[in-house]
Amino acid sequence: MKKNVLRIAAVLGLTTVLLNSCGPKENTPLVYFPDMYFPVAYDPLMKAQDAYSDHENEIPAFVKNNGATGLSPVEGSVPQNKDGVFEESLLPKTVDEYNAGYTAAKTVTVSPLNPANAEKDIERGKMLFEKTCAACHGVGGDGQGPIVQSGAYSGVPNYADRDVTVGSVHYVLTNGRNNMGSYAGQLNAGDRWRVAMYVMNAFKKGAAAPAAATATATTETTTETKK
Repeated sequence: MKKNVLRIAAVLGLTTVLLNSCGPKENTPLVYFPDMYFPVAYDPLMKAQDAYSDHENEIPAFVKNNGATGLSPVEGSVPQNKDGVFEESLLPKTVDEYNAGYTAAKTVTVSPLNPANAEKDIERGKMLFEKTCAACHGVGGDGQGPIVQSGAYSGVPNYADRDVTVGSVHYVLTNGRNNMGSYAGQLNAGDRWRVAMYVMNAFKKGAAAPAAATATATTETTTETKK
């Protein structure tokens, strides 16, 4: 008789536990993975719709980040598009779009990066150019890199002979041009601008000088005429 009573008590106890575990989720015990227990589709860089603060357990890292679960890159790791200056949706889809984009890019003469960091940006651009681009373009930007000199590749232009701007150099780095493929996979958005800045600073320094001189001469001539 005692054994039967114990069995019945055990069955009732197990039933009670199971029924309670299937109950409402408003007053849940500690949950180790709340984003799985309370599944919601949300942008990881935004606050979750089903905020963790509504429940007993708090995840300090998420609370500190205003509920967002997408945390900042770990110190020492490589962040993606840290500078935030590029959108994949802007990539050209057709030849006409590409040509229109290239034409528009040639009108861009200033990098969107913070001008206060220009010196450091150009220094980094030099390092990236020599590691990524110099094999074809040459360290002097003359199109005579080791790959070209080996005879394996040809037709790389000399920057000094090209009508380029910082915008058009960045555009080609992003989208490619002629035999050169896109380097968007090798260089992030900010670094492509840094390489473009270095190219203009190192190989096209004199490009703006004639225009400036002409403008000055025109101004002086106009002033003299008015006199």
